[in-house]
Amino acid sequence: MTKVSTRKPIRKAVFPVAGLGTRFLPATKAIPKEMLPIIDRPLIQYAVDEAREAGIEQLIFVTGRGKTAIVEHFDTAFELEATMSGRGKPLDVLDATRIQPGNLVTVRQQVPMGLGHAIWCARAIVGDEPFAIFLPDELMIGAPGCMKQMVEAYDEVGGNLISVLEVPEDEVSSYGVIKPGFRVSSTLTEVTGLVEKPKREDAPSNLIISGRYILQPEVMRTLENQGTGAGGEIQLTDAMARMIGHQPFHAVTFAGRRYDCGSKSGFVEATLELALAREDMATDVRALIKRLAAEIG
Repeated sequence: MTKVSTRKPIRKAVFPVAGLGTRFLPATKAIPKEMLPIIDRPLIQYAVDEAREAGIEQLIFVTGRGKTAIVEHFDTAFELEATMSGRGKPLDVLDATRIQPGNLVTVRQQVPMGLGHAIWCARAIVGDEPFAIFLPDELMIGAPGCMKQMVEAYDEVGGNLISVLEVPEDEVSSYGVIKPGFRVSSTLTEVTGLVEKPKREDAPSNLIISGRYILQPEVMRTLENQGTGAGGEIQLTDAMARMIGHQPFHAVTFAGRRYDCGSKSGFVEATLELALAREDMATDVRALIKRLAAEIG
């Protein structure tokens, strides 16, 4: 007889998109940072596409003032589509921006009180289900995508999962780092602790927390009663640390590339590498890089 899993599936995902994007001012004065394009797709589109690939059905955007463009990106643009159709242009380029009615929900984070608070703002919609979290400025490129890899790991071990990446030991002080326990497989590790930006000599590993999570709904109760942490904000890392030991907690080592598009250099790196991976652009971009390198050299 086939064994039927009793675990609730990962159907919902929270996208905290209320941040001000001050590192990209003045560009983000009028445009949400999540709408900044890597070539011809905004950052939020990459995250949504990754979520859909992983079987996510409901998208929960935690927004703030001035963020309506993110929601409008996934709305139907009647005038644009009518004009394109009238000119004989195909509409398939817009397919990824279409969300089934009722599958996109927004809530407001009225006060910027940190990532943990942003996640807590979605508590009523998450309800009693496990859910995913996507930080859109962490661009994760892989085949399959990062969240699909995590959902496959969740089907195996359940509980809470975070995506991690190996970095050189001299870089660990810039990130949250996991304290690893039992090694389940080459890509799945038990998490026994979390350390935020440790000194190199104090770091328990070189596995850093990247911007994807699968968490049980109990984290909302933990956040409900949690005080402020680093930076005077309610930190998600603090809530996760309190759950370790009470629920299963594992790290999934992502097989793919991560780009920190919250930084300008990471944004440029992602743009160049993804352009080089596209058949319609690679030749021209390689020629451009060679010309610029020759001029600099």
